[in-house]
Amino acid sequence: MSAALALLASALWGTSDFLGGSVSRRLRAAQVLAVSQVLSALVLLVVLAATGRVTSPPGSWIGWSVVAGVTWAAAMGALYTALARGTMGVVAPIASCGMLVPVVVSVAGGERPGALQLLGAALAVVGVVAAAGPDLTSSARGQGRATALALLAALLFGIEIYALARGSEVTVSGSLLGMRLSSVVLVVAVALAQRRRSTPVGGRDLLPLLGLGVLDLAATAAYALASTGGLVSVVAVLASLYPAVTLLLARRFHGERLSRVQAGGVGVVLAGAVLCALG
Repeated sequence: MSAALALLASALWGTSDFLGGSVSRRLRAAQVLAVSQVLSALVLLVVLAATGRVTSPPGSWIGWSVVAGVTWAAAMGALYTALARGTMGVVAPIASCGMLVPVVVSVAGGERPGALQLLGAALAVVGVVAAAGPDLTSSARGQGRATALALLAALLFGIEIYALARGSEVTVSGSLLGMRLSSVVLVVAVALAQRRRSTPVGGRDLLPLLGLGVLDLAATAAYALASTGGLVSVVAVLASLYPAVTLLLARRFHGERLSRVQAGGVGVVLAGAVLCALG
């Protein structure tokens, strides 16, 4: 069940990244993040109110949820800037390797994945890099800065998913709410600071932005639930296969073609996911 939830999170994150990238062609990244996160926060509050889980006893989860929200917002800012300045084939696989942070920390903390899970995780990492089609020989202007920002995003994403997993050990609903509200404060502040240089968000943008926010929220919830029932060192890898999903959607809806390396990478990703699940 944990493996299935983690893979669901990966599929949802990959879809939300595709939708977010598409919407960002019309709007600033800060606007996309701010509006989608505010809408998803409202959806989360409605769901928690309907299920009677709005409040949770105070505890360490509050700190973990704030760390998750702050690092997520900062990571998204670094990632969007890197994608705008550098080669996407370099930025995407680097940023997705943030999965290694919770893997290393969890194994160091005593988790012991099985042989099949370790092999599957290794294959998944290699597959993600291959599927993203990295062009590490690119000499495009600003690529060095973009690579540095991608590394920063990877580190922040790794901290985020580890912090969310720790907070979810106490309360999934409270951690989700704390993370969402923390990220909303930051992204809204940035969007307001840039409002004079931004095109106003129109009515036609609200539905895709709502969809983006709900997809991201659902992915985060699926990962949080998966982390409570499985090894974080394995769940983090399975939940970080989203670049392959984004790539497939881009091929389907934008006509982007897969090279042989990319197609092989997608296959390796799937093989790694199967091994992790079997393990």
